[in-house]
Amino acid sequence: MTHDHPAASPGSTPKIDTSVPHSARIWNYWLGGTDNYEVDRRAGDAYVEVFPQIVEIARTGRLFLSRAIEFLAGEAGVRQFLDIGTGLPTVDNTHEVAQRVAPESRIVYVDNDPLVLAHARALLTSTPEGATHYLDADLHEPEKIIEMAGEFLDLSRPVALLLMGVMGHIVDDEEAQSIVRRLKDALAPGSYLAMYDATDTDAAFKEAQRAYDDTGAVPYRLRSPDYVRRYFEGFQPVEPGIVPCPLWRPEVEPLEAVVQPTLCGVARKP
Repeated sequence: MTHDHPAASPGSTPKIDTSVPHSARIWNYWLGGTDNYEVDRRAGDAYVEVFPQIVEIARTGRLFLSRAIEFLAGEAGVRQFLDIGTGLPTVDNTHEVAQRVAPESRIVYVDNDPLVLAHARALLTSTPEGATHYLDADLHEPEKIIEMAGEFLDLSRPVALLLMGVMGHIVDDEEAQSIVRRLKDALAPGSYLAMYDATDTDAAFKEAQRAYDDTGAVPYRLRSPDYVRRYFEGFQPVEPGIVPCPLWRPEVEPLEAVVQPTLCGVARKP
């Protein structure tokens, strides 16, 4: 169980509420981590009881993140990464994957969660050639995120914008699209959007999410596949396009057709 962790900045004492489940801690639990509390494990187990596939979704989403960054830092030649909605550090964080491929990569992590802030030191390691930074900022304020990120990234050059399983926290449909559009508009040509999200195509998934939202935790909105595809408008998806997470450039071909209520993709700004 998590106890006290050093804060990311001197004198900061993030206040962590352990009375209600927390999505980052539950995700950590599903991924096999230890940064979670009993309240999170109970909520995670209740979710799995209704929708067992959520554990697979958590893991395949994490694997997609790694494959996408390997493509971006390798084949696409991107050296700057803006990871918004970072979540708790785990295996193969963005900077670790990117800097394995290109040690000079620069990564800016963004989150506004006190728990993530408390763990941010684990995200601030870097190769000598590269750099990592952590910004305490809110996804509801994309212009502020871009302004702050511009202190560490050269926004006149390509940036990979990562939005991994976070847009459902913006529950208003119009606002969610507006936020992604404004972030994309701030990027230079040759930049990329890499993201995944869950979809609303599975009845058990929707039931499990409704029960979770009723616990008083921060809700998460599942949306239609067509809605998720709209996030990529104006950008050119790289092969294989917008697909369920297990089907995006898998290292090993799935043994059978994968039906998973997720969509992911990597797309380039022309």
